[in-house]
Amino acid sequence: MKLSVVIPCFNELGTIGQVIEAVKASPVKDCEIIIVDDCSTDGTRQLLKSRIESQVAQVIYHQKNLGKGAALRTGFAAVTGNIVIVQDADLEYDPQEYPIMIQPILENKADVVFGSRFQSGRPHRVVYYWHRVGNGFLTMLSNMLTNINLTDMETCYKAFRREVIQAIQIQENRFGFEPEITAKVAKMECRIYEVGISYYGRTYKEGKKIGWKDGFRAIWCILKYNLLTIS
Repeated sequence: MKLSVVIPCFNELGTIGQVIEAVKASPVKDCEIIIVDDCSTDGTRQLLKSRIESQVAQVIYHQKNLGKGAALRTGFAAVTGNIVIVQDADLEYDPQEYPIMIQPILENKADVVFGSRFQSGRPHRVVYYWHRVGNGFLTMLSNMLTNINLTDMETCYKAFRREVIQAIQIQENRFGFEPEITAKVAKMECRIYEVGISYYGRTYKEGKKIGWKDGFRAIWCILKYNLLTIS
């Protein structure tokens, strides 16, 4: 079993090196790391070229900033592992929990696993109240249309069988990836599991990028990919 870790990266100079160290120190040793730099402008690209390229399987460089969804689309096309997991280039999610994420797939119970920040006894940093309210609303709306009972649709940590994620044509370029992929795996009737994970959230001063406009886009994506899009 080989695990492919796809890391979308945009202006993460302060954390990308630590994230790579954390991924390499994870309990999963057969690990293919693929970084997609989405045209960083803060020195991240230079760091990747000078120090990190030699430590990972592949670094792919976008020549234009396109967004997280576009970076994941590029990364998913390049993976070769049996299981694929998304790892953001910040320090909000812990690679030590990869075994928790992939266990349902290894046991042949799941095709897709969501890591829920809201259903575990693990550490969870207290940050923005309205983000939590918005997340709950988006998850509820998504669940109503997919008829699945997730607690955290917007989570970064999602693991897939490679054949599942590579069979999906991702259209969203930004954070609309989350509701889009949820709608599409539900339509495919994938076996979806959810496991509790830790969450070490960042503030906007610390580099958090998602904003209120992305919330409105997520509502549109939930409606679009559940009601208006066939595949």
